[in-house]
Parts: sequence; C-alpha cells; structure tokens
Amino acid sequence: MKTAEVFWVSVGLFGQFLFFMRFLIQWIVTEKNKKSTIPVAFWFFSISGGIILLVYSIYRKDPVFILGQGLGVLIYSRNLYYIYKYK
Repeated sequence: MKTAEVFWVSVGLFGQFLFFMRFLIQWIVTEKNKKSTIPVAFWFFSISGGIILLVYSIYRKDPVFILGQGLGVLIYSRNLYYIYKYK
C-alpha cells in the first residue's frame, strides 16, 4: 500500500472509531441510569466521526457513503443546536 493510501485508510478507521464511541458512551450511560439515555457526548462523537467519515468518503468518491454521512452530519448538528439552544 502507498503512503497516501495508508494515511486515508487510517483516517477512515479513526472516523469509524469515533463513530463507534458514540454507541459505547450511550450504552454505558444507559446502563448506569437503567433507562435509555442519549448523552450530549453521543452527538459530539456522532458529528466528529461523521465529518471524518464524510471526508474519507469524498476522497474515495463514494456517492452512497457521501450522501449518508453528509445527511448524518446535518442531523447531528441540528441535535446539538437544539440541545444548546434550550439550555
């Protein structure tokens, strides 16, 4: 694998790791509260992982992945907007 390819695969894996962390955080908080809970950290991991995966998918020129991550980033941003608007 070329150096550039290793870099981009690393970027994609890092984005996927951040995206996975949102589920881990949500699971831990839910278990702690004994009820389904979505902490603010869930949305921060969602948006950071989503942005990195969007950049990766643009590099890969994958329209399905670009559409999915692009829409997700908009939704995560909107959720964070509402969380901080009403605090």
